[in-house]
Amino acid sequence: MVTEARSLHLQIDADARLAAAAGGVVRYLADEAGLENEAIARLQSAVIAVCSEAFEHLTADHPQLEIAFTRFSDRIEVALPHLGDDPPAVGLDATAGFAAHGTGSIQVVFAGFDRVQYETHRGAGVTRLTKYIGQAARKI
Repeated sequence: MVTEARSLHLQIDADARLAAAAGGVVRYLADEAGLENEAIARLQSAVIAVCSEAFEHLTADHPQLEIAFTRFSDRIEVALPHLGDDPPAVGLDATAGFAAHGTGSIQVVFAGFDRVQYETHRGAGVTRLTKYIGQAARKI
């Protein structure tokens, strides 16, 4: 069992093959956490989709995507920092499947992640995806 947070950081160019590598990192962390293959595959696909969407918002001033993966004892977090005037989650609502359905309800599940957060502060933002594991997953 992980007792201390373990972090991995990637800085990648806008290349689908590198997005797949980011998916591989979350796959490794989820496998290490003991998640089932179906759940692992959903997390991996979600990270690849988020990276692919984020590539479209890279600029000449900021040509690379940064991704921070952190494995805590009770969760896995994937954070994508974002600089600039666009909100940190530009377009991710479509990728995530957040859409109004008939009665206006919103689907809040992001392909296996339990929580999606968008934060901004002084022209910088972060999109954070969290998957709870073990005891924490049962409390949700």
